[in-house]
Amino acid sequence: MPVYMLSDELKFPPPEGASPEGVVAIGGDASPERLALAYSLGIFPWPHRELPLLWFSPDPRFVITWKHVHVGRSLRKRVRARPFEIRTDTLFSEVMNACAAAPRPGQDGTWITDELRAGFGALHARGLAHSIEAWDGDRLVGGLYGVALGRSFCGESMFALADDASKIATVTLLGNLRHWGFHFVDCQVYTDHLARFGARQWSRTRFLSALRRAVSEETLAGPWRFPLDAVQALAALDAPTSDSPSGR
Repeated sequence: MPVYMLSDELKFPPPEGASPEGVVAIGGDASPERLALAYSLGIFPWPHRELPLLWFSPDPRFVITWKHVHVGRSLRKRVRARPFEIRTDTLFSEVMNACAAAPRPGQDGTWITDELRAGFGALHARGLAHSIEAWDGDRLVGGLYGVALGRSFCGESMFALADDASKIATVTLLGNLRHWGFHFVDCQVYTDHLARFGARQWSRTRFLSALRRAVSEETLAGPWRFPLDAVQALAALDAPTSDSPSGR
């Protein structure tokens, strides 16, 4: 199957033409302009060792919606105990570095390259990439980062140096996104961890249709400050949902 090679031109082929493995294109760079365009089209970078930069749009896609989001009983207890302070956009680079250093089962090293750190750092400076951080006093103990365009959020990676730190950061993120009117969280590909939060597989066609609706709305640029703390965010997730296609 022919693979599309990117040039210096800021352009991607349609994600519907991805290979069976989900590869849309090869090459190019991780400039903030290219990253923003890619995410608006449902495409994301996923570097592989000794290969040019690969760009993916997998089928199926793993997505969290408010209709199916799930927070387990033990995690609810931890959220209500308020073990951490959740902050946003205070140490973006440090969160990326911690995610890169986190061990991943079945992975040798990290896909978070220096090029991606620079690109996402530039996106953060433009208010489009965000870090959600769990703090224990003056110590950063967990968190995650991702990209927000329109009313869509694409989660990229997370880390935890204390029990449930990244999970409580995730609950706080999800509740605030719902409060702000976001349509969904793109988890990209299946993981057991996100399945426990209620993420479900969507066809690429369904995902791209929902993404187009979400990115047509105004982007809530950063730096972010959440109006809801972790306990309030949990309550927001428990509110009834509609049966709209995006799960809002």
